Amino acid sequence: MMIKMKTPLGIIATLLFSNTLFAQSIEDGKNFMYYERYKSAKEVFQKIAASNPADEVANYYLGQAMIGLEDVAGAKALYQQKMAASPNSPLLLAGMGHIGLLEGSPDARSRFETAVNIAQGKRIDVLNAVGAPNSDPEVKNGDASFAVDKLTLATTIKGFKSPEVLANLGDAYRKLGDGGNAAKSYDAALAINPNYARATYRKGRLFQSQGLSQEPLYLGFYNDAIAKDANYAPVYNTLFSYYYESNVNKAAEFLEKALAVSDQDPSACYKRASMKFAQKLFSEAIAKADECIAAGGASPIANLYGLKAYSYDRLKDSANAKKFFEEFFAKQLPSKIGAGDYATYATTLLKFAGNEALAGTYFDKAVAIDTLEANKISYLKQIATYYKAQNNLLEAANWFNKILYIKKNYGISDLYNAGYNYFRVNKYDSSIAVFTKYNTKYPDDMFGSYMIAKNVAAGSDSLMLKGEGAAAYQKAIDIGERAVDKTKIKDYLLGAYAYMLQYSFNIKKDQAAAISFADKALLVDSTDASAIKNKEFVTKNNPTVIKPQPKPAPTKPTAVKPKVAPPVKKK
Repeated sequence: MMIKMKTPLGIIATLLFSNTLFAQSIEDGKNFMYYERYKSAKEVFQKIAASNPADEVANYYLGQAMIGLEDVAGAKALYQQKMAASPNSPLLLAGMGHIGLLEGSPDARSRFETAVNIAQGKRIDVLNAVGAPNSDPEVKNGDASFAVDKLTLATTIKGFKSPEVLANLGDAYRKLGDGGNAAKSYDAALAINPNYARATYRKGRLFQSQGLSQEPLYLGFYNDAIAKDANYAPVYNTLFSYYYESNVNKAAEFLEKALAVSDQDPSACYKRASMKFAQKLFSEAIAKADECIAAGGASPIANLYGLKAYSYDRLKDSANAKKFFEEFFAKQLPSKIGAGDYATYATTLLKFAGNEALAGTYFDKAVAIDTLEANKISYLKQIATYYKAQNNLLEAANWFNKILYIKKNYGISDLYNAGYNYFRVNKYDSSIAVFTKYNTKYPDDMFGSYMIAKNVAAGSDSLMLKGEGAAAYQKAIDIGERAVDKTKIKDYLLGAYAYMLQYSFNIKKDQAAAISFADKALLVDSTDASAIKNKEFVTKNNPTVIKPQPKPAPTKPTAVKPKVAPPVKKK
């Protein structure tokens, strides 16, 4: 006789729970993506795709998880493989568009548009897959206006209730500099889900982008995001970066909080290595980076090479800094290289003779992608000052001149640095162009007109025969004589009067005019030796009569050119 055993209810419940654990869904994977736990997300989507290789959604998010892990090459290979079987998959096309943005491919936009067209503009997930990478502030090639268009379209589809789409829409507006609509989009996401920490966190990012004056606001939003969801790692990562250079202890505190709720993936290793850098333990940072590179296998995080470069730079090992910057640039996507990276590498290059031109190209790259005017000016001044120290005044002038096209409110010293260095290397037309800007901005300041006159006199009218130099100097004199305080422009007036005296005496043969300019000079400075000598000469000699001399004598008055010093900076 067989005895039937009853299965206890507790065992049944355990079996059901175990099955739930193993049968992870797309939503489980997307939840990991939300928390930026890309390693866990990848594992979920790999299992789903393994059981159903044609699952469009699983394959798309698997590629996105790989991008999150900085395995762009792997994501690209995956999308290409899956598209061979499903060439008209809108999500995979959007994924390839994302790859295109990261690689700087011109095909990215057409892939996005094709994806939207195949889905007939009616799939929220496809519109979001198109809008998200274009709205991402870290994806420099993304078109934020295009993202706004597609994400806004998604919000009009029947049944829409996605806080993720609205948060991405907020990012797109933020990228466009439209803070008002960005905040409205984040608030709309929170209206759907008040506990959606991502929207609160990104609202904080919006106010952080407006500068330190908004610190109470953005730190408040970050704290609110943590209160909504203490497991939301991105906010801890941002606070780690925020305090990275100003408060190393706070940075370490937030790093540990971030790692406690994150996957132990290659990015965690990188963050620990970068913490060593923040603590100024540069040799330890290099050793930790090497450990992370070894653990990363075939595709370690590219930023590890950049971290080594910066560490060697701080250790004043320029050769290794140069080597690892070059390796970093070779391995990292251009869209993820920052302006500071280019500028630091350029500075390193200047320490090796013969690399000046290459350094210039990297300073130009830094200027092109940096969003802060102050940083752009700093890069340009750095290389301009280098060339000036090398006595390469033409290159110095060229780089100082670039500042005038970047700086919205350039000042006297900016104009002087460019214009006077051009004058010193006989680039008279370029110098005149700069000092014309000087005149436009400071019309009551004699210095601009005086330097234009010096350039004309040295260049196009070097023989005084055209009268161009005299006309230019007369303009300078007219401005200078209107000045109430002539002490600051004394040298410029003396120089201008000396030129006009020579011109009047030697070219115009006008003794009276020459004497008048000598008198004007003496009114400015009655003790000036050149003015006294010139007055004596033009008074005793008739410019229309050539008198025989027993020995060589001057045929024109002596004009000592005053040293051109930078004018007093206006406040």
